[in-house]
Amino acid sequence: MNVREIIQQYAAGVRDFTAADLTELNLSSATLSGADLSEANLRVTNLSGANLSGTNLSRANLNVARLSGANLSKAKLTQAQLNVANLIRADLRGAQLIQASLIRAEMVRGSLSGANLTAANLSGADLREATLRQANLSRATFNEANLAGATLSQANLKGAHLNGTNLHKADFSGSNLKGVEIRQGNLTCANFRGADLSGANLRWADLSGANLSWADLSNAKLSGATLVGADLSNANLVNTSLVHADLSKARLIKANWIGADLTGATLTGAKLYAVSRFGLKTEGLICEWVDLSPDGDKSQIIRLSSEAAKTFFNETLPTVKIIVDTPLDLKANLALASIYNQIANVSEVFNQAPSLEVGVRRTTITFTSNNADLFIIAYLAIVPFKDGGQTHRNIVTLLNSLPSRSIYSLNNQDKQQIHKLITKICQTIEQLKPIKTAKLAPEIKSSANFFIAPTQTIITNSRDYSLSIYYNQYFGKYLMNQSSWSEQSEDTTTPSIPVSTLPPVSQIVEFIKAWDYLTG
Repeated sequence: MNVREIIQQYAAGVRDFTAADLTELNLSSATLSGADLSEANLRVTNLSGANLSGTNLSRANLNVARLSGANLSKAKLTQAQLNVANLIRADLRGAQLIQASLIRAEMVRGSLSGANLTAANLSGADLREATLRQANLSRATFNEANLAGATLSQANLKGAHLNGTNLHKADFSGSNLKGVEIRQGNLTCANFRGADLSGANLRWADLSGANLSWADLSNAKLSGATLVGADLSNANLVNTSLVHADLSKARLIKANWIGADLTGATLTGAKLYAVSRFGLKTEGLICEWVDLSPDGDKSQIIRLSSEAAKTFFNETLPTVKIIVDTPLDLKANLALASIYNQIANVSEVFNQAPSLEVGVRRTTITFTSNNADLFIIAYLAIVPFKDGGQTHRNIVTLLNSLPSRSIYSLNNQDKQQIHKLITKICQTIEQLKPIKTAKLAPEIKSSANFFIAPTQTIITNSRDYSLSIYYNQYFGKYLMNQSSWSEQSEDTTTPSIPVSTLPPVSQIVEFIKAWDYLTG
């Protein structure tokens, strides 16, 4: 079939050109929209500027075809062969390219937004500055391809292979890259803000200057990766492998990396404000200094020796423990959950459920927190218990005793932190006012034996330094004297121990100084 025949037949209303042999024909600027060219042979055919919108080219042979500037929007190219084809500036928006072969295809500045390239092979393809917004690229292969400056925002690349690919300045913001393979890829200055890279393999990839803020990199493999100057603020790095990764001057402000493996990693100059430092693997870690300023402006530099770095990156999870001298039963558990839910409704700090350890004789209620909120959580968690009143007084007394002569030697930052603590406690007391004791009474009364039992309240900071806030003198004797204890007044204002048994001010000051207050 020659050019004149196909043009005349199309003009006459013919649309079925299935398996037609159109090899090497010049069909530039031709209109064949809506035609059926499935299984057609279009090898080396010139279709530059042609209108092929909605055309069925499934399983067609378009190897080395010229399609620059062609309109292939919503075309069907499932299992089509487009190897080494020229698709520069081609319009493939909404096209179906499932399992298509585009090896070494030229697709510079091509429009592929909304296209479906599931399991397509684009190895070695040139997609510089191409647009693939919301495209489906799941299980596609881009090995050794060039996607520099391409836009792939909100695209689906789940399970895709991009090993050795050039992704310099590519935009993957909000994209799904779960389980993606990008080993040894060039991702310098790429934008992955808010992208899902969980379980991704990025070994030995270069992510220098990349934007990974708010990205999910949990369980990702970044061993040997270069992340110099990368922005990982607010990123999820839980259980991420960063073995021998270079994170020099990386921005990790408020990132979550509990369980991350930093063995042999380099963190010199990293910005670590509000980043927890517990549950990490840090053997052989290299870090000469870190920036703990809130804005990463180097206003709070901490220099670290090898030994200091080991201590700095191996903190303990701050906790509040309330030990109740009686086992928790089902009714008490329901009552406790109801009361804690009411407290959570008025306090943003009280936003995580505690862990419960119930033994034969005792119950341990454990809240995880950050250093700055330990006293607040302790104040809130003890509310439903008979010992709550005295525990509250102890906390207030402890903090009010701090602005004394014994802390005049503290630096301004430590004094500021203590002032913030006192302010927070005052705010917490105000927040609790809407929760009247009368409202909690039904829950407490239904499990009276549990809530009137003697308690201990212990807080532990990130340096594993514990402070006993309250210890009931009858603790350990409750089960032996339960009947007599139950007959005592349920007035929570009755102190169980004298205030003089409180820890000395110097001990409280050391407890607070042991925090790294800059990590919150």
